[in-house]
Amino acid sequence: MATTKKKAAKKAAKPVAKKTAPKKAAPKKAAAKKTAAAPRATTVNVYINYNGNCEQAFNFYKSVFGGSFTYVGRYKDMPPQNGMPIPASEAKKIMHVSLPISKETILMGCDMMGGMGQQYIKGNNFMVSVSASSRQEADRIFKALAKGGKVTMPMADTFWGSYFGMAADKFGIQWTISYDQNPMG
Repeated sequence: MATTKKKAAKKAAKPVAKKTAPKKAAPKKAAAKKTAAAPRATTVNVYINYNGNCEQAFNFYKSVFGGSFTYVGRYKDMPPQNGMPIPASEAKKIMHVSLPISKETILMGCDMMGGMGQQYIKGNNFMVSVSASSRQEADRIFKALAKGGKVTMPMADTFWGSYFGMAADKFGIQWTISYDQNPMG
């Protein structure tokens, strides 16, 4: 009878072993899925437009988040634009400022310039900024977002060293797309 109990115990143990084996393999499959879904090197940040108080706002954000600006440019620093002189009243306004918040996040902003036809309206004072991993990726993203929308600045090399463009998508969301071969900060 003892032999029968041992045989029955062995038979009962085999199905349990078969049921636990797939559980050991499951974590490997989950890890493989995580690797396949690894994010691209493209980053997305918020770009905020101001009505003449960008410098004040960014000094406030700097006091909140800490760190230091990686770039501060004023409209007076721009090279002359064909037929678009910078009015003296807007020369000291912020053309672009960058404040890193974390390794992945940069808060960016500028003052909207009435002399260049920009008009501050509450609600149009932000853009989503995409930093692509290559020129090709920047072109692909720009083309896809601009389809059915409106291009406000085609992709082109800029005086500040970025490959850059701006567009509103078909839903009216403003986007800036850039690729920086040698990113600041």
